[in-house]
Amino acid sequence: MDFGLVLQTDPPASRVISLMKRAESNGFTHGWTFDSAVLWQEPFVIYSQILSNTTSLKVGPMVTNPGTRTWEVTASTFATLNDMFGNRTVCGIGRGDSAMRVAGRKPNTLARISEAMKVIRALGRGEEADLGGTKIRFPWIKPGAELPVWMAAYGPKALKMTGEEADGFILQLSDLYLTEYMVKAVKDAAAAAGRDPSEVSICVAAPAYVTADDSPEALAHAREQCRWFGGMVGNHVADLVAKYGEHSSRVPEELTDYIRARQGYDYAHHGRSGNPDTQFVPDEIVDRFCVIGPVAKHIEKLNALRALGVDQFAVYDMHDAQEAVIDAYGTQVIPAVNARAT
Repeated sequence: MDFGLVLQTDPPASRVISLMKRAESNGFTHGWTFDSAVLWQEPFVIYSQILSNTTSLKVGPMVTNPGTRTWEVTASTFATLNDMFGNRTVCGIGRGDSAMRVAGRKPNTLARISEAMKVIRALGRGEEADLGGTKIRFPWIKPGAELPVWMAAYGPKALKMTGEEADGFILQLSDLYLTEYMVKAVKDAAAAAGRDPSEVSICVAAPAYVTADDSPEALAHAREQCRWFGGMVGNHVADLVAKYGEHSSRVPEELTDYIRARQGYDYAHHGRSGNPDTQFVPDEIVDRFCVIGPVAKHIEKLNALRALGVDQFAVYDMHDAQEAVIDAYGTQVIPAVNARAT
């Protein structure tokens, strides 16, 4: 199993770079960041420094969207980084929850994401793409250039499109039941489209918090540090409820039940521990959606995720123990999980 680190690009950028270097030295293979131009610093500028300060770490947004940048600019940015540092980027893409909403716009449609994925992937590989009737190609891209495009999804139509079109699937929660349900939906869609399902990379991303023991006090602190994640996921779930209804055969009740008490959301606290808008998130959801507890609990859950077809676990590291979690994964969790696989 691969392991990724997910960070917000809060200033100073030097700290983001330092944590990514620490992650690579601890066996992480991917470095991801949020991409929301109003809330955080520009990630692609920081990617250049991360790549220059690491040797093999792959970087990308979790996730960008097709609305805040024109598609040729997005593709050119990725392709430039790949030309400078080798094929070491992944284009994670989604609807643009925070990026679009804080700028006063609605998240992108699936149709727009579909079009953007095709254009960005083709241009990033040096192929020709059609921009609304104008065909273009980057003349400077060298042979062998690659740009995988991974799509974030929750709803039935998005999961189907991911299986049909994306190179990878980003699932932002680590609940075992929902992971099995959604990975199956993606793989089934890939097979129905005539694709090899094994060629669709599966990435589960969720907060991880390693505790010294499983005492009530330690677990309570870990939950408070990770409760924000249930609120972030709740934004996407609220959109699904608005579209399909609270009780729909197309969306599992395990995903929708917990947001009944959701009252509002201020993006000023988005993705941060202590978010006051996430008190509606119960402890059970934190335990199911995140990975918390002693090292043994992390190893147990990650092995279970791998058995469900997960290729990468990406650690959301926004809490008060950033270095400690990176080091615990590097010294104990990653070696144990991958030793068992060997």
